[in-house]
Amino acid sequence: MNPGTLSDSKPRRSSSAAFFVVPVVFVAAYFAARAGIESVEPGSIAALGLALLPVPPFAWLIWCFVRGIRGMDELERRIQLEALALAFPIALLVAFSAGLLDLAGFHGEGNWDLPRLWPLLLLPYWIGIALARRRYS
Repeated sequence: MNPGTLSDSKPRRSSSAAFFVVPVVFVAAYFAARAGIESVEPGSIAALGLALLPVPPFAWLIWCFVRGIRGMDELERRIQLEALALAFPIALLVAFSAGLLDLAGFHGEGNWDLPRLWPLLLLPYWIGIALARRRYS
């Protein structure tokens, strides 16, 4: 067996595993933190620890994402760049608008409060991916 073949196949498997496992670990940590924060005293050390619980998995997710992009061809990198060029300003718009509305006294209720808006920030990225793929196909 060619040693180069073995080393070439291993990163693909680990990248595939990271593509599924790392986001699941982050989402699990996020929801564990949400549930835990609601059951401890606000401002306590436990609340702080729970609030920071999803940070390492998210940093790991970013590292895997960057590593994955470095392994892409130029066209796929361009598609990712265009998707992020759409998603990043929209994420900023959502964050500062929600923050200013909160400061102005318009607090989100139920499922529309600021900490629960983050899943919506994925939507512009996915739309950007679809638009860029359509553009380059």
